[in-house]
Amino acid sequence: MKPTVFIDGAAGTTGLEIWERLADRSDIALIELPDAERKTARARREALNDASLAILCLPDAAAREAVAMVENPAVRIIDASTAHRTAPDWVFGLPELEPGQRERIAAAKRVSNPGCYSTGFVALIRPLVRAGIVPADLPLTANAVSGYSGGGKAMIEEFEDGASPRYVETVVRIYALTLAHKHVPEMQKHAGLAHPPLFAPSVGRFFRGMIVEVPLQLWALPGRPTVAVLHTALTEAYRREPLVEVARLEEGIVTQTLDAELLKLSNGMKLFVFGNDKTQQARLVAVLDNLGKGAAGAAVQNLNLMLGLPETTGLL
Repeated sequence: MKPTVFIDGAAGTTGLEIWERLADRSDIALIELPDAERKTARARREALNDASLAILCLPDAAAREAVAMVENPAVRIIDASTAHRTAPDWVFGLPELEPGQRERIAAAKRVSNPGCYSTGFVALIRPLVRAGIVPADLPLTANAVSGYSGGGKAMIEEFEDGASPRYVETVVRIYALTLAHKHVPEMQKHAGLAHPPLFAPSVGRFFRGMIVEVPLQLWALPGRPTVAVLHTALTEAYRREPLVEVARLEEGIVTQTLDAELLKLSNGMKLFVFGNDKTQQARLVAVLDNLGKGAAGAAVQNLNLMLGLPETTGLL
């Protein structure tokens, strides 16, 4: 019998993206609720408890409520909200995080899908902390820009609906100016840092795609590592990863500009190491699609692992 999958919140931006990746697959069966019932507690509770695996694409409070609705101990959950990303009894759904993380995800009943920004940040920093190149207590800054789809339906309306009172003509805007972005706790925890990074996100007038950047003063690191040392550590960490590519060091040398839409419509992520050994400075950069590897693609990757299916099914 095919495993059954229910997407709670399938009408939202991330939910629709996940649905598109799963709709034509023959190895699973999707549970679909009529429009009139998809927000009713009774129908949702029934679907959640009938599913082999439920994917929650809901606001944080609603995600917690959905988890509480699940009474069937056989049901496994992937939560795409922020609600459980630092919870001790949930597995962080970034298979590339650590050796053995895939096995932990595959065996888990509860998996929290990473945030898009934290996916890029953790991918860049965790291997360097693990290798002792970046001290866990180093003050770190992360700069990022995302397409406006990252803000969901409300932000899409702001940027696309000229008739809406919410419409803006902004090209680029910075936000989270109180330094309390909801991704910061997971960025700190899963990168292995002693202190929260200073996170400076922005949104641009493009639909999907993102860049996450971490600048490093190499002279301030133990042993003053070269650019090549950083690159080698990242290359070794992701050498066998099907969805994460580390650009060759030569590519980092010749690249003059980098487009946030480079990997739009992709489920992968590309990491770059730019640097100058004379100034002893480096810029670590992750490029990904905020709706791909940053959301829906990650959820499907985790689903595949949890259901014992080939990890990249429907993603390459």
